[in-house]
Amino acid sequence: MADPQTYPARVDLPGTLGAALLRALRGQCPRCGEARLFRKWLKPVDRCPQCAQDWSAQQADDFPAYIGIFVVGHLLAPVVIAMIGSYGMSAWLTLAIILPVAVAMLLAMLQPVKGGVIAFLWWFGIGGFVQERRAEDINKP
Repeated sequence: MADPQTYPARVDLPGTLGAALLRALRGQCPRCGEARLFRKWLKPVDRCPQCAQDWSAQQADDFPAYIGIFVVGHLLAPVVIAMIGSYGMSAWLTLAIILPVAVAMLLAMLQPVKGGVIAFLWWFGIGGFVQERRAEDINKP
């Protein structure tokens, strides 16, 4: 697996799913929280340079985009209703304003959401990941 000379012997695993998600939402490795999770905008690193976790096994696929569309749609729906209903804007003007805002919001949230999906998959050992827990968390009743 990992060369003990290159990687730390003990990795500070997150105690909760929330901690792993928070690390990944910030673009950090969900396992160690030390290194970057992405090498390009939506391309995760193959292996964490800090803890040697293999991220090439992740299978987030289209799920981050579905989450992004769901969130952006639910955030902007009341705005569209208010723009047309309360302020009497035309549908074309509303569309001209909302479309660029929706695209910008979706693009801004895609990488953090993909990180969150990868952290979720890793935390529960889904796909090619092995479920890991801290020793003190395993021994709790």
